Amino acid sequence: MSSIKTEIRAGAYYDSVILMQLQRSLADLPKVIDAGVVMATEANKDLLEQSGLLVDEIKGAKADDLVIVVKAENAKDAQKALEQVDDLVAARRSRDTVGQDFLPKSLETAAKTLPDAKWILISVPGRYAAGVSQEALRLGKHVFLYSDNVSLEEEIDLKKKGAEKGLLVMGPDCGTAIINGIGLGFANHVRRGPIGMIAASGTGLQQVSVRVHQMGGGLTHALGTGGRDLSSQVGGLTARMGLEVLDRDPDTKVIILLSKPPDPETADGIISFARGLSKPVVINFIGYGSTLQQIDNLHFTTTFDDTAAAAVRIAAGDETLQQEQEYPLDRFKAGQCYLRGLFSGGTLAYEALLILDYYLPAVYSNAPINKEYRLKNSLVSQEHTIVDLGEDEFTVGRLHPMMDHELRVQRLESEAEDPETALILLDVVLGYGSHPDPAAELAPVIKDARLNAEKAGRYLEVVIVVSGTDADPQDMKSQEERFREAGARVFRSNDKAVRYAGGLVQALEGKNEPVSAPSFTPVDLKSLTGKFSAINVGLESFTESLLAQNVGAVQVDWKPAAGGNTDLMALLEKMKG
Repeated sequence: MSSIKTEIRAGAYYDSVILMQLQRSLADLPKVIDAGVVMATEANKDLLEQSGLLVDEIKGAKADDLVIVVKAENAKDAQKALEQVDDLVAARRSRDTVGQDFLPKSLETAAKTLPDAKWILISVPGRYAAGVSQEALRLGKHVFLYSDNVSLEEEIDLKKKGAEKGLLVMGPDCGTAIINGIGLGFANHVRRGPIGMIAASGTGLQQVSVRVHQMGGGLTHALGTGGRDLSSQVGGLTARMGLEVLDRDPDTKVIILLSKPPDPETADGIISFARGLSKPVVINFIGYGSTLQQIDNLHFTTTFDDTAAAAVRIAAGDETLQQEQEYPLDRFKAGQCYLRGLFSGGTLAYEALLILDYYLPAVYSNAPINKEYRLKNSLVSQEHTIVDLGEDEFTVGRLHPMMDHELRVQRLESEAEDPETALILLDVVLGYGSHPDPAAELAPVIKDARLNAEKAGRYLEVVIVVSGTDADPQDMKSQEERFREAGARVFRSNDKAVRYAGGLVQALEGKNEPVSAPSFTPVDLKSLTGKFSAINVGLESFTESLLAQNVGAVQVDWKPAAGGNTDLMALLEKMKG
């Protein structure tokens, strides 16, 4: 008749890999039917119950207790198996590949053993992980926090303390990272290259990084943040620190920012922060809607493949993706700051409003997206304004503005006389049914408006998007040439015209600078680019992976302080300060 024998070791700790291997070794012993080797958490007790291994003495065990249970063909064989536990653990340690004659029992001793190590990898149980991470920060080390089940309050506290010291806290629940070509946790071997990466998604980081490699690109660094970093509570602190240090890294030419859908307010803040960087940033907030493909130095993508491909193309110098723009800011007079758009195409005006929402705090219109910004009087502009002259209010008893430019000419002249107007944005729609020669009516007015502004000591920028083809009856090339001769800046893409206009007036208002000074101490770039070495606390397999990559690594023979007594541990932590 089968028999179950158990042993409970109070406050004992082994990493989860050793526990798994010990359980398998016990189960493989002769006449053993099943075995369980787990910490006595409620979840693990449930698993033991499902396996028929939960006996009464285990039910009272504490979460910090190690439970060993063996089911064998008889009581003698079950007891014999239990007596082999220490030998099996010792055998596992003797054949491991960590290769250390001495295993330090504290982070402080490990740091003295490997003084050049700037990183500490932590994969201890979640209830201990914050305390170990605090110790790592006190030692001045960056933290790769693989452990999960760390409270949100603990995460916020860790990241704030790290930010004060210029130390990255990647995690909790950070599964992968690549630092100067060295993979941490679960990571692929990706060639070195000019692309830096920040990701709140572990497997997402891996997928994009391997696609970058497969497409011929490579990475400088890939920094994990943990899945809650872009929540409203954490506010993207690790992501911001990562963006800032990668922007300073001379080897990084383009940055990827990858995350599951972030908190909307946090996303806006991160996007604003990224726009203040000097390098292109490819952003994929998976499933997070974006109406744009590009805004300034930011490129928005929706799939992992699109993200990798965009970064590789930008890094290779694809001019169509980079599109850096210089604005004639020094030509404008103080006080000139507003954009006035006079559209004949309602949908073009609508797209302009959508795009400008990424550049300007408010754009008024007679057909606004946000009703809060409806013009009080459609005939009078307010601050930044886009007017759809094709709306019904303007076409009663009058031809559509695609055929009749009289109203637009009047409005253009009045907008140009406003000393606060910096830029006038127009669409010119060609084709059958439209005005046979728009440039004949609009170009002279544009030329005079710019000359009058110049006489008044102002500079007036006029931006025109010409919507047509080379086969249209108006002769698109001739139309464009005459508008340019009048001093207008001509585009064929409404998207590009509006983005140019938005970027210019934003720059005039000084809005293209970072919103505020970084709320953290910058990360020392040398900690990423120098020779890599690390201290590992927890899963020995992480040390083995580091050694396999020929870098310095020390495994800590860690056990919970105070035998795992949480009250005593809290007291010891408080005494350390």
